[in-house]
Amino acid sequence: MHFSIHRPTFIKALNIVMRAISSRTTIPILTNVKITLNQDELILTGSNVDISIETRILQSDTSAQLDIQTTGGITLPAAFFTNIIKHLPDENLTLSTEGLRALITSGSASFNINGQDVQNYPHLPEMEDIQSLKVSAAQLNELISQTKISASTQESRPILTGMHLELAGNSVKAVATDSHRLSQRIVTLTGTETTVNADVIIPAKSFNELQPLLEGQDRVDIKLAANQAVFDLDHTSFYSRLLEGNYPETDRLIPSESATEMKIDAAHLLGAIDRASLLSHESRNNVVQLLLSQGKAELSGNSQEIGQVKETLPVKSVVGEDLDISFNPDYVRDALRVLNGKTVELKFTTNLRPFIIIPEGETDNKQLQLITPVRTF
Repeated sequence: MHFSIHRPTFIKALNIVMRAISSRTTIPILTNVKITLNQDELILTGSNVDISIETRILQSDTSAQLDIQTTGGITLPAAFFTNIIKHLPDENLTLSTEGLRALITSGSASFNINGQDVQNYPHLPEMEDIQSLKVSAAQLNELISQTKISASTQESRPILTGMHLELAGNSVKAVATDSHRLSQRIVTLTGTETTVNADVIIPAKSFNELQPLLEGQDRVDIKLAANQAVFDLDHTSFYSRLLEGNYPETDRLIPSESATEMKIDAAHLLGAIDRASLLSHESRNNVVQLLLSQGKAELSGNSQEIGQVKETLPVKSVVGEDLDISFNPDYVRDALRVLNGKTVELKFTTNLRPFIIIPEGETDNKQLQLITPVRTF
């Protein structure tokens, strides 16, 4: 294998596949990046079993300055190799192989590093019985952002580390919950002519790595199979395994009526939550208290070691029964940061039942954050 290439273009491609490469793996070769050179393109591949990323640099892309001399392939230690490429002195580099050794030259610098046989690198997952659809990258990005915050980070219940996606026609319902909070978003896909009926659970960690790749993209081709999902973005394919099992029935968790409601500017509530958190984060249980009474609202946080903060909230309205409720402020902060709309509504049943936060005027739970209160007595 022998080629030369514009170094910044190569670095950009390496950064993409590095998202799928981990230094902690039970398959040693997966700490390597796979480099394959064909007649008209350079292909980089990274994988950590859960996700795999393949990105292509085309010879027809003049900005890449890809000059192919001899085709071939090799796998090289990903972190070390990427570090070398980033520190080379010239705008261009040349990479050639002899057996399982790679020679990298740029300007007056040259590196010889050992690699492994490309044939030993695991193949990308095979897809059977595929359902495909094309979606707006911006719409997918928003759907992920508004849902993934509630996915669990604990492996004790693996199914809750994923996002549950139900696709029916051109509608997608996304849900995530860690049993303490829940995020739900329902969207009608725009600009797609394909209808898909599917029920899949995709690890939230996969979406964390996918989201940065969505920036600057217009459309995303999604392929769904029995155990894999693939997101095709221009010259990059992002593979994610699906979680096996049945996702909990979450509709029953969402209250259908409320006894107390508060309407407030989202930015004002977020600021008050941040201030109350200064004290709650210093306490053992990280809890703030919201008191709703006679049309007014007061938020407080305290730490026995430091002190207390109280703030009267500039609510637009408080209606219904008086309420004294405590909750984790971080959950409310996360929810407020991803909801659309300047004004939000908080709807409560009792101080021991989950409450919901929705944009003003939301009536059919298409955009909803649910939070379980904390018992303080």
